[in-house]
Amino acid sequence: MTYAIIGTGNIASGLARTLAAKHKVLVAGRDADKAEKLVSTVKNASAVAIDEALDTAEIVFLAVPFDAVSELAARYNFDNKIVVDVTNPFKADFSGLTFGYDSSAAEKIAELLPNAHVVKALNTIFAQVYEQGLIFEGRKVPAYVAADDDAAKQEVVTLLADVGFDAVDAGGLLNARYLEPLAYLNVQFGYMLGQGTQIAPAWLSRQPA
Repeated sequence: MTYAIIGTGNIASGLARTLAAKHKVLVAGRDADKAEKLVSTVKNASAVAIDEALDTAEIVFLAVPFDAVSELAARYNFDNKIVVDVTNPFKADFSGLTFGYDSSAAEKIAELLPNAHVVKALNTIFAQVYEQGLIFEGRKVPAYVAADDDAAKQEVVTLLADVGFDAVDAGGLLNARYLEPLAYLNVQFGYMLGQGTQIAPAWLSRQPA
């Protein structure tokens, strides 16, 4: 199976390296030079036009700012693709979310792409985490995966587990309303409260006594 990443920033770069360790990856963006530069350091990754990425890949990761998605939706055909939304609806100055709790970026993307299978995942992970790997003192970094389409969700859970995440079924797409504020809390811990960017949210669990 072939996977595509739309985006050329730090998140796209980290995700490309992670996926390409085991799979063929296509990287596409509005700036072809940036895409070429990104893949020049990633084995098993190729830079292509956005149209080609959508024509070829079965699963497409949106690693772009949320505000850029509406233009992509208007210009390109995402029909029948599994679209993994990695975005967060942060304000430009990171002072909060532009919306949340009664909606989410993922749900709005699902409205923009009514014929795609939208899956929320990876929005709680800093780009810098990819640089040092997905193991924290013996524990895998959790990747929370939410979607209304169970088959699409399972495809993404299986892929993310294969490349080294602790892939967690996070229920329906409505739960993106809570994953996106969780990502903002992660930003608060990392930048405002001094914990840095080598952190990731996780739940502890054990059997009751």
